[in-house]
Amino acid sequence: MSKIPIAFIEIRLFAHATEDSNKVTEAAKQVFPVDYAEEVEFKRTNLKGHYGNPILLFETRIKEGKIVSAFVANLFSRINVMDKEDLLRDIRLHVEKRSLYLRLDKQAALCEEIKLCMRDPIRVRIQFKKGGTEEILKICREFGMLP
Repeated sequence: MSKIPIAFIEIRLFAHATEDSNKVTEAAKQVFPVDYAEEVEFKRTNLKGHYGNPILLFETRIKEGKIVSAFVANLFSRINVMDKEDLLRDIRLHVEKRSLYLRLDKQAALCEEIKLCMRDPIRVRIQFKKGGTEEILKICREFGMLP
């Protein structure tokens, strides 16, 4: 592909009071290619949980083409085949309005593994420049995101 069909990538994750916020951001940076991990800046927002417990929200948006391309290539080369098959099977649950939504295991990322999960995830939104579900499926296959 000559021009990347992705507008931006958004990453969000929470650090609960029982977690080390530095380890949480380190886990998120493990999802990035080594060459770009230190370039990523996370905005930090202080929140309160239901019972008044402190929660930190970390979020970033990546728009630069070379980082977006490297991120996508790195992410999907590291996701195992079973997770890719699960994603393909449930793709309609992950695609909405030109975006592909993924939830990555925060604990696994800290151990330099990339796995899909549902609980306490690193939330990744890949916003495509155009297309519905079928177009996004085609692009994802071209990038090796799906089998």
